[in-house]
Amino acid sequence: MVIMTRTDPPRDVIRVAVSTVIFSLRRDRPGAPASVVLPLVRRTRNPHEGLWALPGGWLDATEQLETAASRTLAETTGLAPSYLEQLYAFGDVGRSSDRVVSIVYWALLREGAQLPEDAENVAWFDAAHLPPLAFDHNHIVEYALWRLRNKVGYSRIAHGLLPDLFTLADLREVYEAILDRDLDPANFRRQVENSGTLIPTDRFRTGSHRPARLYRYNQDVELAERGPLRDPSPTRHQKAAS
Repeated sequence: MVIMTRTDPPRDVIRVAVSTVIFSLRRDRPGAPASVVLPLVRRTRNPHEGLWALPGGWLDATEQLETAASRTLAETTGLAPSYLEQLYAFGDVGRSSDRVVSIVYWALLREGAQLPEDAENVAWFDAAHLPPLAFDHNHIVEYALWRLRNKVGYSRIAHGLLPDLFTLADLREVYEAILDRDLDPANFRRQVENSGTLIPTDRFRTGSHRPARLYRYNQDVELAERGPLRDPSPTRHQKAAS
């Protein structure tokens, strides 16, 4: 029998990585329906050399998790998201040749975001038609899509994919792309106008059809509720203790 003490070194080293599933929208041509896409990075070394993978990297010992997610995303893709939230921790024993726990974030980029011209081994992929990815990254993307589709029903998270000004048709297209189904325009208009998340402006988009009013976000409403961990204000108990 081996007795482990506090001074004994660990038998195995567990490494912590941070990865990000970053969603945006793309169209095959102007006027075509939008689809959900994400950038992937081609691995240039083993394990899984040549396969595509989520952007990410190792966590620095002095780094906050969200800072690491933003840093590794910028280093691998050159992208800066409009929304970033922790998704899940993936740490199955067999997910890598070494024991690696990945803290995964999911993020949103407004439609039309471009990769830097000097970005290497990075490309956009349709989230619904991915090739076999390195490690368990297909499973991670599937889970992130499930979270996005669930969250769009009770938050204004879809706005993170839109520009500052947009029409109700633009917003409906985002919902349809995320949910992968058509929505009734009249019912959708009624629901979003009663939601308190949109503010109509005096500006209109003109074109071949009737001018469409432009809306903007209600900045007083969070894209998604993140719970007390994101609330910097002290509770009543904290106030009493101070």
